[in-house]
Amino acid sequence: MPQPLILLADDEPHITHIIAHKLKRAGMEVLVVEDGEMALKAAIERTPDVIVTDLQMPYLSGIELAEQLAANPKCAGIPIILLTARGYAIESEIEKLPSIRKLLSKPFSAKDLLGYITELIEAGTDSKGKCA
Repeated sequence: MPQPLILLADDEPHITHIIAHKLKRAGMEVLVVEDGEMALKAAIERTPDVIVTDLQMPYLSGIELAEQLAANPKCAGIPIILLTARGYAIESEIEKLPSIRKLLSKPFSAKDLLGYITELIEAGTDSKGKCA
């Protein structure tokens, strides 16, 4: 069985370093990008099993990324975990985006994040779409 591919999009290197290390130790392949445009391109090219993205990033926010992927019927099924440092509720903004499966506030536990990613992979790797 191939390693699950996780796309990690965040412009804070200290966060991506810790998360990537934890995911790699768990046997996952991790693709790290630092902005929303790079994340969109990587998602279309590589079709990750799960996307972990920060809400506030350069060029495309995590929500804009989810919207663009949702607009592509072949990418709409990729589950997304959205990370946020915002101090106010954004649930109303993401209700219309079913691909966003989890919202985590920073700081968060890398162990918990790994658990959520594992659950998403186990729940649907055979049904994920391919991007075109």
